[in-house]
Amino acid sequence: MNAAVKPEKMETPAWGKQDERELRNRMKQELPADTFAPQTWRVIWFLPLQLVIWGGIVTILTAGLPWYANLLLGLVVGHTIGSQALLAHEVLHGAMGMSHKWQNFFGWLGFGPMVVPPEFWRRWHNVVHHANTNMGNADPDSFGTIRRYHTNPGQKKFTKLAPGSGTWYSYLFLTYSFTFHALLVLGVQAKHRKQFQGLDRKRAIRQVWYCVAGWTALAIISGPLAIFTVLIPFMTANFLGQAYILTNHFLRPQTGTNNPLDNSMSLRSNPVLDRLHFRFSHHVEHHFFPKMGHNKAPAVRKWLEENHGERYMAMPHSTAIKLLYSTPRVYKSATELVDPNNPERVFDLLPLQEQFAATNRNA
Repeated sequence: MNAAVKPEKMETPAWGKQDERELRNRMKQELPADTFAPQTWRVIWFLPLQLVIWGGIVTILTAGLPWYANLLLGLVVGHTIGSQALLAHEVLHGAMGMSHKWQNFFGWLGFGPMVVPPEFWRRWHNVVHHANTNMGNADPDSFGTIRRYHTNPGQKKFTKLAPGSGTWYSYLFLTYSFTFHALLVLGVQAKHRKQFQGLDRKRAIRQVWYCVAGWTALAIISGPLAIFTVLIPFMTANFLGQAYILTNHFLRPQTGTNNPLDNSMSLRSNPVLDRLHFRFSHHVEHHFFPKMGHNKAPAVRKWLEENHGERYMAMPHSTAIKLLYSTPRVYKSATELVDPNNPERVFDLLPLQEQFAATNRNA
């Protein structure tokens, strides 16, 4: 999203409280010790995920099923690829322990189909995003502040792709934008931003081409069935990931403190889907403890609701997606969104805090 600008800190007053370290320390003291222990056993989930993916693809190619059955299988394969990426996200944060080499192995299983090399993902997500979450134009996953669009008015066209712009093609954004944004970050930000120094960018670009070659080979083998073995799975996997990633931060204020209670949001998802998606809905919890297994995140959610319910924000997943498509994406101030193509269209984020805070959930 924040593709080609020099990062800068907030030019608006910071919003939020600088007590994230205190909160982390209290949770570590008051929650069971095993909450934060590596959950290595969870890598076993890659086995059934791989079986579903490859079993679905082989069935599409060999069973001679009608188109609607192939469509259903393509959706299942894509959903499983997306779920596998959510699990690989935990692996590459170190939540399951293991050596760097084994983390990369499972990282390739999860992010290879998304055309994102593991080492690049570590630097982009673990280092740059987590260190600059919703902080001015410094977060690579943000559409940034209005000052950026005043400096470079041509970038206003880019925001028309995004949810909330009102264009017909913005409704397709979730189906490709995880991979698209990854390529923008690798192609532009990784080249110019000092936070990416040390990343072997040329190697990462070669690895991207290996991923593209894999999808291309499958498309050639599939022939006309590539619609179901390549296109539908790729779009579904992107949609699943972005349906979480974009809602985790795009509806929260920008801050100067990097406090997850103030700049991040969790979701309340269907319990079955929440388990299938490895509790990625617990995103405030993840930003407090990136190396914590998500199966332990409900304990952190409970603590936050009980101790800071007025600050902890988690809205229904469907509501978050609706708001994503009905609000602008650029920050006019720390707590206001604006459409750079229509400056009169402004949305105040603070009422959402009161409406969806845990203390008001049953009010």
